[in-house]
Amino acid sequence: MPIFELELNGPNLIQESERRGSARSLFWPWAGANVSLLALSYGSFFLGFGISFRQATWAAIIGTICSFFLVGISSLAGKRSNAPTMVLARASFGVKGSIVPGFLSYFIFVGWETVLVSLATLATGTVFSRIGGVDQNLALILGFVIAVSLTVFGGVLGLSVIMKLQKILTVITVVMTVVYIALTIDTINWSAVTAIKDGSTQGFIGALIFGVTGIGLGWVNCAADYSRYLPRSVSSKAVVGWTVFGASIVPIILVIYGAALSASSKDLSEAIAMDPIGALTSLLPTWFLVPFALVAILGLVGGAILDLYSSGLALVSIGVPIKRHQAAIIDAFIMLAGSIYIVWVADNFFYPFQGFLITLGVPVAVWSAIFVADVIMRKKAYSERDLYDPQGMYGSINTGSIVLMIIGTIVGWGLVTNTFASWLSWQGYLLFLIGGKEGTWAYANVGVIAALVIGFTGHLLLSRRKIQAQEIALG
Repeated sequence: MPIFELELNGPNLIQESERRGSARSLFWPWAGANVSLLALSYGSFFLGFGISFRQATWAAIIGTICSFFLVGISSLAGKRSNAPTMVLARASFGVKGSIVPGFLSYFIFVGWETVLVSLATLATGTVFSRIGGVDQNLALILGFVIAVSLTVFGGVLGLSVIMKLQKILTVITVVMTVVYIALTIDTINWSAVTAIKDGSTQGFIGALIFGVTGIGLGWVNCAADYSRYLPRSVSSKAVVGWTVFGASIVPIILVIYGAALSASSKDLSEAIAMDPIGALTSLLPTWFLVPFALVAILGLVGGAILDLYSSGLALVSIGVPIKRHQAAIIDAFIMLAGSIYIVWVADNFFYPFQGFLITLGVPVAVWSAIFVADVIMRKKAYSERDLYDPQGMYGSINTGSIVLMIIGTIVGWGLVTNTFASWLSWQGYLLFLIGGKEGTWAYANVGVIAALVIGFTGHLLLSRRKIQAQEIALG
């Protein structure tokens, strides 16, 4: 397939003749999507939970690997049956019931692609304001145009372009990030880093949960979109392994290094809340600023491309009667409007970002747990015909899964504290059970864990027999 050819596949099944490659190929899209310098700023966010550098390191390792392990399990569904994630979700929610997680996934994708493009724009503006001689608004527009163009180019054209583009983006970004580390490592004050005392268990759990929701959990609902082109004969262990390795290795290193940088400078840590990537330029010599702007944009675009591609798939999978590339174009316009608001209207980036992650992280956690539990319980390929038939074995609406999502979301929102926007202050209504909104568990966001447990165990209990009967019927 030529590199610039438009992918015509949408929510349909991928023909066996189109399924090729090896599990190793999954390394590039997941590495490219998670190689962003945003992970450096996450180090500051982790320390914001009042924990030590050592605790931040473990929170980064555990949270990242665990969240991407869920993504790896989700990828198995695509290998077993050649359909995108939100079509495969019909097995657990029903053909029409899957509209519920479909809409949720759509909002997550559009939200993330907006955040990533906004970050790329803000970083470019900061870089050129340091260089001087360039109007800041002009610099912002320049970064905006570059980020949007690359994102729309890959997201609209489809998988063939994405797989090639992500490999290029990954290599360039990794090399330039290594240069960034080499130029800034002497700014780390290891005495200040090690002087930070361990925080509470609650703070550590809060940082870990932030890592889970902010790094890996949001990718569960699109994992099969990229594994569905693999042959069925590919090793399942290899699919999970390459997904986790590709997605985790760079973010873990960057979060740990970012925590060391932030622990060394209070001013840097505070600046990151306003401009998470642009603030990192304060440590750089002037000659590296333009390359830094390039690596910042490319790293963020890698994630935005996957989000735009999967948001288009999600929209057509829930029944909107348009082609995948047309849906991606619609999403691109929404992304444009959201990015303009964040860059030119909103006063602070970190607070709306935190509010976005926590609020949508809870229902995403429930959905992800249900989907992963469903994949684990199934040993055979899905009945592909029934994925498109409301009268088939998966039914029209799986009421149990819908109820689980509602219960998990209600409980989860009740156990998180969201002070980042006044309109979200109603959350945390169940925290009185564990000390209240000002108690020691108030900012640990244990609601995300509760949502995961409710979704996973609930689906195991409610659907095990039904799935066993479906497996028998498949022969």
